[in-house]
Amino acid sequence: MASGGGYRNGNHKSPNLRTSKSKLSPSTSNVRRCSNVSTLGIADAVSGRVRVAVRLRPRNAEELAADADFADCVELQPELKRLKLRKNNWDTDVYEFDEILTESASQKRVYEVVAKPVVQSVLEGYNGTVMAYGQTGTGKTYTLGQLGEEDPSARGIMVRSMEEILANTCLETDSVSVSYLQLYMETIQDLLNPANDNIAIIEDQISGDISLPGATVVEVRDHQSFLELLQLGEGHRYAANTRMNTESSRSHAILMVHIKKSVSEIESDLTGEYDISSHPALNFKPPMLRKGKLVLVDLAGSERVLKSGSEGLVLEEAKSINLSLSALGKCINALAENSAHVPFRDSKLTRLLKDSFGGTSRTSLVVTIGPSSCHRAETASTILFGQRAMKVENVLKIKEECDYKSLCKGLQVQVDKLIAENERQQKSFEDEVKKIRLEAQKHISEAEGNYAEELKEEKLKCQMEYMESIKKLEEKMLNQQQHPSNGITDGTYLGEGQKGFCTEEVTELKKLLHNEIKIRKAAEEETNKLKDQIMKFSEPELKGGNSDIVNLQKVLEEETRQKKRLEEEVNILKSQLSHLTLHAGLIRNSPDRDGNGSLLSGLDSPSPLRHLPYKDSNNGERGAITYLHGQVGLHKILSLLESEDACVQIHAVKVIANLAAEEANQEKIVEAGGLSSLLILLRSSEDETIRRIAAGAIANLAMNEANQELIMAQGGVGLLAMTASDAEDPQTLRMVAGAIANLCGNDKLQIGLRSEGGIRALLGMVRSRHPDVLSQVARGLANFAKCESRSSAQGTKTGRSLLIEDGALPWIIKNANNEASLIRRHVELALCHLAQHEENARDMISGGALWELCRISRECTRDDIRALARRTLGSSTTFLAEMRRIHIEL
Repeated sequence: MASGGGYRNGNHKSPNLRTSKSKLSPSTSNVRRCSNVSTLGIADAVSGRVRVAVRLRPRNAEELAADADFADCVELQPELKRLKLRKNNWDTDVYEFDEILTESASQKRVYEVVAKPVVQSVLEGYNGTVMAYGQTGTGKTYTLGQLGEEDPSARGIMVRSMEEILANTCLETDSVSVSYLQLYMETIQDLLNPANDNIAIIEDQISGDISLPGATVVEVRDHQSFLELLQLGEGHRYAANTRMNTESSRSHAILMVHIKKSVSEIESDLTGEYDISSHPALNFKPPMLRKGKLVLVDLAGSERVLKSGSEGLVLEEAKSINLSLSALGKCINALAENSAHVPFRDSKLTRLLKDSFGGTSRTSLVVTIGPSSCHRAETASTILFGQRAMKVENVLKIKEECDYKSLCKGLQVQVDKLIAENERQQKSFEDEVKKIRLEAQKHISEAEGNYAEELKEEKLKCQMEYMESIKKLEEKMLNQQQHPSNGITDGTYLGEGQKGFCTEEVTELKKLLHNEIKIRKAAEEETNKLKDQIMKFSEPELKGGNSDIVNLQKVLEEETRQKKRLEEEVNILKSQLSHLTLHAGLIRNSPDRDGNGSLLSGLDSPSPLRHLPYKDSNNGERGAITYLHGQVGLHKILSLLESEDACVQIHAVKVIANLAAEEANQEKIVEAGGLSSLLILLRSSEDETIRRIAAGAIANLAMNEANQELIMAQGGVGLLAMTASDAEDPQTLRMVAGAIANLCGNDKLQIGLRSEGGIRALLGMVRSRHPDVLSQVARGLANFAKCESRSSAQGTKTGRSLLIEDGALPWIIKNANNEASLIRRHVELALCHLAQHEENARDMISGGALWELCRISRECTRDDIRALARRTLGSSTTFLAEMRRIHIEL
């Protein structure tokens, strides 16, 4: 092992355990007791007194070889919780402790009697401290910090404590975080971040609590991550080789575990009906949050320079260790004697342990001793330290506070429920009002119809009676004219008699006319009466007046319009169905050619189609499209893109898209204005199918470099971005992403593609989560990153990647290990190309890309990508420096 400046590896081998051979003399000397010492074990204690256990280390090989007649200086009586220290061959001192652990005591028993009660108290919201004190080489680090990688039964208190904490906390509601520090030469250093080598101690002036705001705090989610943290910290801890111990700790190690545990949930979940008489907040009790802190302290061992042979830096380290332990002993003495002044500020160690001795923490101390009589003085000093520590009383205080964050979250959930319930009731009320209005309107319409029918019948009856009266009068007048001698009898003129008869006729006619007038007036009065009744019936039914009737009429008109629109859509669908059927017939059959050889002319003619044999079923549709192109001509097909019939447009754009898939047709399509027509169609059409096929056709044309510049010049990137933001169909997004991905492979279009929103459109399409869409997005990012890497190598580009500036890096890192191989391959290429530019290295390191690059260089299934990742990491000075800092080998 190196000198005092070297690091220790944290791996300890379990010592050979044996059964104690010491015996208790019948004539024992005076027993030294502490007045407030209880004979109960640590696990049964409930007071705030510091609990002390003694653990005896078995003899090592050096001690066995030194003296064949070796006699232990201590004798243990674990059943009586006593320890006998031999002064000489005939005299011994007897001490009582809370627990006596023999050299054969297992690590599990040590944990259960020393640390488990403290851990349980911490889980209940108290502060707790477990500390190991003793001479160097007596097994303090083995007791506390043994990892147990080779032998699980050798796990120390640190590992077992974390196992119990994780087993009794819920990852969803509770949190567990750790800090790992060392006090070296009166300097507090961070074992998880060695660069943080001078951490200040902050003391709250009001509460007196000690905190280390500069220390690294890491949240622990599982046991394996905690073991990795311990291994990392142990690797940074100072150790040295002395005569007393080959791996002597040269610093005090302090592991702080912070626990936040939720102890109360929302008492009741208001799932019933909303009662306006009770306030929602009254149904909640603030959930309580308990905060506990567990401090595990592995003190460096006290040593005598003459025995350890320390010199140089190791000697200075020994002086610092002994001074800090001496300061701790002074504080223990002052507390045990109830002194008015306790010198906590004499050392940073005592300041850190202020809460553990005389504070609010539940403290357990395990003192480790050796059996050798050569070190009897050190053993006696250690035992006396433990005896004094047992006199220290702590006042345990639970740290419990209201979890207002959880309460706020619960209240927000309740508010959302009440809002939803209110909206449902409001909707139900509006539906009920609408129903009542419709029923009232129906009653009014029925009443108006009934009264109008009765009025019409009454009016018709009056008219008929009037006409009948007129007809009778005319008949009488006609009879009067045809028989003028009615007033002459036997040639004798009647004179006054005849005159009286005429007067009676006139009187009768006047009466009839008067009766007709009365009947008409009565009919008019009846009509007015009916109108009044209609108005009286309307008023109670429609309190809203004419405005409600107008609203109802508007609703009826709107429903009528919707019905017409639906009928139109049905007609359009029927038309599309007929066109699709006709299109399928075109694929399967060859039509009769008329005189001018036009294929499209047969579509409108009623002439039947002749069935021709189908030679190849796989390329039938492509053959039909080629045949259509040859017979009709490209210009005629492009003109159909402007048709008002959406079905015709769909067929036409399908033909263009299939033609654009062949490189031989692309130049002809562009020269004929096909690209412009497709962009116009993409801009103006509202049909999802048309836009999807048009985007696919543009993607096919974008495979040609010359066409890519034309697409950019005509604003095609902006149209594709707009289509991507509006579309939700995965197939449409796949076509748009494919088109933009093809454009990303052109070095000349990088800046323009980004300024017109192409990159942001690609990133926006990941919302679909469809693997085909994500594959095209990943391909586009890989193409863009490759072009940027090429430009940086040629010196035509400086500065950070445009992809990083647009926020693409988090998505790339997240999907670097995607389950879909095609997505993963593109993303891995994008990462490698981004890493080739040195100015991207810092952003990639801070974002976590370095870990993915290391994984790619080791685990990627593609040899070329794996080699590219290794070459990229090896050529970057920034990456290499970071890898050296975190101890990662390429």
